[in-house]
Amino acid sequence: MAEAIVRPVAQARRSRSQVTIFLRRLVREKPLGLIGGVIVLAMLLVALLANVLAPFPYDEIHTIDKLKPPSTTYFLGTDNVGRDLFSRIIFGARISIYVGLGASAINVLISTVVGLLSGYFGGKIDIIVQRFVDALLTFPMLIIVITLMNLFGSGVGQVVIVLGIWGGIGWIRVVRSAVIAIRQNVYIEAARAIGCSTGKMVFRHILPNITPVMIVIFSVAMAGNILGEASLSFLGFGIPPPFPSWGGMLSTDGRSYMYEAPWLAIWPGVALSVTVYGINMWGDAVRDLLDPRLRGGVGRYGGVGGKKVKKTRKK
Repeated sequence: MAEAIVRPVAQARRSRSQVTIFLRRLVREKPLGLIGGVIVLAMLLVALLANVLAPFPYDEIHTIDKLKPPSTTYFLGTDNVGRDLFSRIIFGARISIYVGLGASAINVLISTVVGLLSGYFGGKIDIIVQRFVDALLTFPMLIIVITLMNLFGSGVGQVVIVLGIWGGIGWIRVVRSAVIAIRQNVYIEAARAIGCSTGKMVFRHILPNITPVMIVIFSVAMAGNILGEASLSFLGFGIPPPFPSWGGMLSTDGRSYMYEAPWLAIWPGVALSVTVYGINMWGDAVRDLLDPRLRGGVGRYGGVGGKKVKKTRKK
């Protein structure tokens, strides 16, 4: 009974200490990653609290206030029909986060399952999967995505599914390469020698070691999916109006009134750029801190490892 109580307490303390160490290393070694994490957290909060933060509904029209410049009433001005741009950008963050998280989760799921099977079993399964991937990747991505959007229709769910499936196919090779590299290690051969089952081999030895790769895929894919949704909406195949999408705002209002009301093109572009930058920096920092092969190294931004190297050189 005492052991049953002590064991969960010890595990909770260990997990807390690991989170504390991770946060300390993030602040000390990866300042750009910390900034990216703050940006990502801010975007998540904005997306969740859009109804509270936005001063107006995203589709509320003020006919007498068309193309108003930024003011105390309209922080970022209004568009060509009198809608508050600040409110629309806030609600656009919600759409971007939905698409980024949903499509990236599908990317990781498809690439991990298919890449794991292809890399671990090899042989005919690997040949068939890789030739299928090669055949699909010969087609231009934008044309395929636009064609699929025409078949499925416009909407957030359709964008998530199309970008998730097609993007996941593009990452299969990355996961396969990581699995092949891990499969050649000595401990994998030792596990086979003692009769370790396939399921145990995959879930205890392969998956934990490709977790950094999955983190990189998720972070890079999230930024790419947000840009992909913006591109589709810019071309008119993504989120249909009047729903606010940063790409759609750049296409319809931004291009038409770029010279008369430049804020219609500037602020959606700034929101898109800052979000993608923050996601990339955060994902890169998390990858570097969680990857066992990179722990203790000098790192891209310097850090503890670099200080130790300098001290040994002085001695």
